[in-house]
Amino acid sequence: MSAFEVNFDGLVGLTHNYAGLSFGNVASQSHQNETANPRLAALQGLTKMKTLSDMGFRQGVLPPHERPCTTTLRQLGFSGSDAEVITKAAKEAPRLLAMASSASAMWVANAATVSPSADTLDGRVHFTPANLNNKLHRAIEAETTGRILQQIFSDSRHFVHHAPLPQHASLGDEGAANHNRLCDGYGQPGVEVFVYGAGAGQPGPVRYPARQTFEASESVMRLHQLSPDRTVFVQQNPSVIDQGVFHNDVIAVSNGPVLFYHQDAFLNPQGALDEIASKLAETGCRFQPVEVPVSLVSVEDAVQTYLFNSQLLMKDNGKMLLVVPQEAREHPGVWGYLSSLIDQGRVIDEVKVFDLRESMRNGGGPACLRLRVVLSQAELNATNPNVILTDSLYHELTHWVEKHYRDRLAEADLADPQLLEECRTALDELTQIMNLGSVYPFQR
Repeated sequence: MSAFEVNFDGLVGLTHNYAGLSFGNVASQSHQNETANPRLAALQGLTKMKTLSDMGFRQGVLPPHERPCTTTLRQLGFSGSDAEVITKAAKEAPRLLAMASSASAMWVANAATVSPSADTLDGRVHFTPANLNNKLHRAIEAETTGRILQQIFSDSRHFVHHAPLPQHASLGDEGAANHNRLCDGYGQPGVEVFVYGAGAGQPGPVRYPARQTFEASESVMRLHQLSPDRTVFVQQNPSVIDQGVFHNDVIAVSNGPVLFYHQDAFLNPQGALDEIASKLAETGCRFQPVEVPVSLVSVEDAVQTYLFNSQLLMKDNGKMLLVVPQEAREHPGVWGYLSSLIDQGRVIDEVKVFDLRESMRNGGGPACLRLRVVLSQAELNATNPNVILTDSLYHELTHWVEKHYRDRLAEADLADPQLLEECRTALDELTQIMNLGSVYPFQR
């Protein structure tokens, strides 16, 4: 069966700011209290989408969430009109207001786990929104994420939508950021690799939390009707989590038969690689691992540059393009490694650099900004066409951003009730542009 990989990028929201909310995310915390530029952040993301689309890669767009989330603030005891709720929260609990105002839904690698129809027992694409229960500002995303995905992928003949896993620490689920799929062709059965940080009776990190649990990954496998014979569970190395590798996609990335990973990524790397290779071989696919040795790129360098939080994209000739942030080019050691890798001309033979500084300073690189969805032609035809990037949609979204977004936003600005009205006005217009219906709380 012929199928395609479609990258759905998150459109950066109007409240993009540097509140430093993500404990364990070094970039997020190190830029706390700086002034952000939401307009530039959104335009940088759109530039990446448009460039990759122009290069022939299929590209979709996922909308931001409504922020500040007054529903959450009301659940936390603030009352009155929406403006009064925001004013009270700013005065009495500014940290809670910051959490309710986070634009973190932009990092849609955490939106959901997606299994393509080639892997599932019922032959449909399965979606499970991540519960993201390790961080309050992210745990509030699941409901809206689910509604958005259901509006985009609405045809039940092709798509199945599951509820997020229960909000309990033992079932922490961070979505596709800890999920890889390896395959020969996108439409062929593949091997799904779930990477977890804690659970299964294994020791976890000490300094920073392990956000993904084995129990959550196993639950998603069951929900998605995946064969255990084509599923692998791998524990992330606890020591790299304690060095700021909060998700697997900060230390490894895959596409097709290729796994690009750091030497220290996994707790038992040889066992994991052997199991992946064995199960892939049963599908007729030859595993192609590309290990980056610690002697050339340290974990600290990987976290600083987000070398592995890159997009690995398959070109028409079967070779891979690696999409990296500007920070990777500016680091002599990392750029030296990449230059050597490309000179070898093996499976990864091209690098494309993007300026995503606004997102990077908040803790997310190219891979964080996209959710990969493998679709057959029939499934793509059944997808809401208004979210697939075209020249027309790109120009319309660019105009929308320039019209509605502020060009500076500090954490203190979150206390301005007008920001909520600006967000709602913009999102109401966006849902019409993308034909999404009433997906936001204020529209319902």
